[in-house]
Amino acid sequence: MLVDQQADLDGDDSAPTPTELFVASLASCVAFYAGRYLSRHGLPRDDLRVMAEFTMAPDRPVRVGAIRLRVSAPGLQEERRAGLLAVASHCTVHNSLHQPPEVTIELS
Repeated sequence: MLVDQQADLDGDDSAPTPTELFVASLASCVAFYAGRYLSRHGLPRDDLRVMAEFTMAPDRPVRVGAIRLRVSAPGLQEERRAGLLAVASHCTVHNSLHQPPEVTIELS
């Protein structure tokens, strides 16, 4: 997997940044859970889309400050919207953001 940084951060902007991959990880996890919900209820999932936007926090340390995900599931009945939102909001990556794992960084 290739990653890069923007040109203004001494990168070539030739691949996603690690931060973009982080946000994409959340969006793809939400999409997977939403798709599974639709399939389980016999609903079409071909047009399922998850769009992601993020902003960086204005202060230190450098980090993502906010992520906005928009789930589009055309044809979803009104009575299924809350269920889909509940399932999508409890994907593994989202849960991990709410209860962060212990991270150890070692130099070998």
